[in-house]
Amino acid sequence: MNPVVDDISALARRVIGLLESYIHELGYQAAVHFELEGCYRFPAALEKKQLDFQRLNRQLRSLGIDAELVPEYWRNQWEYVSVFNRQSPLKEADNLAFALEKLPYLFACQGVEQTLIKPVVWCGDKGQLAPGAGNVFSGDPRAVHIPNAVQINVSASDPAGENIIARHGFGEYLQQCFLQTSLGCCLLYLPEAEAFERLALKSRYGLANELCSPVDISGGHQGSIALYKERGKHNQAMGVEPLLYGPDHKVLLSRQNWQKTARVEHRLGASSRHYNPYLNVVFALANLIDALEVYSKQACRAALKPSPAPVMLPTALDRDEHGFDAVNLFARQTWFSERINRVQLYMQNAGLLTGDDLSVENSGKLGDKLKNSVLAKYQKRTLSI
Repeated sequence: MNPVVDDISALARRVIGLLESYIHELGYQAAVHFELEGCYRFPAALEKKQLDFQRLNRQLRSLGIDAELVPEYWRNQWEYVSVFNRQSPLKEADNLAFALEKLPYLFACQGVEQTLIKPVVWCGDKGQLAPGAGNVFSGDPRAVHIPNAVQINVSASDPAGENIIARHGFGEYLQQCFLQTSLGCCLLYLPEAEAFERLALKSRYGLANELCSPVDISGGHQGSIALYKERGKHNQAMGVEPLLYGPDHKVLLSRQNWQKTARVEHRLGASSRHYNPYLNVVFALANLIDALEVYSKQACRAALKPSPAPVMLPTALDRDEHGFDAVNLFARQTWFSERINRVQLYMQNAGLLTGDDLSVENSGKLGDKLKNSVLAKYQKRTLSI
């Protein structure tokens, strides 16, 4: 599997390797997994045709991609779901990057006219949820604009392979880290103007009942940065494992092993062809490192702060008159680059770099280079406009 990478992605891949090495030095293994939604359109003559998801999943496996495609809630909507094969965070980023490159071809092989990896698919479905109904549609035929999300699941395990999210306040502290850094770094997971249209769907089009997409940064187990332990987003029991089936394949006996599946789920990202898996894995690992350093000192519970009030996301990618837009927020924050720089300097001083190419003398400060590269991409865009 060899996804095509641009200069920013190549630099981010090097940073991921550096951060992974540091996490191993701390004594832990990081787990990062993606979920991504999209849509498809058949030509009018094939409008009622159904996708063969089993065929698609065989093709993903043959390409070495640790993921499956499943039907999603809306008509002609699909979801890419990472398969837990103990892949490294770098391999997980490669998986999604390669999938974004290959999915349009795989869909086209089944007659699909358009593969839509977009924050919003305008008028993608019709219908309205009946009042008080969870998933029952009324007769209202109005058009529904489908939002498509990217989610990142993050956890860590100890040398014995045991998930530490549920231990000593680590999960709560990791969630707090994401709550603190997600506003300033929203450019990484909301990389185009249409991503901000997605955030406005509920209020602008009266779709609050139909859509559960977040519009702010919030915690708990149902917020946009969720800590899943015993309960999930819909208050369902997490980590339920079937033990005994009846003759009709109904589960007769099960157990709940939520400690195994506990994680922080970052649900703020917008599906986009501009979404960079490598940058977002760097973002996830940098937050994980912040939390692991505190956990290693057994200080997570002591370092927890009262739950913050939800914080609204910006409404624009750039050029907001008050500077409250994704590009300006990323330019002003310093955490992203400084976190990477500190890891680079530590690994260099400890003699743990795998090669001279990662040293500050030969490569410069990698955090500064990566941040500046991201910003340069949007400055070029502004100049071209």
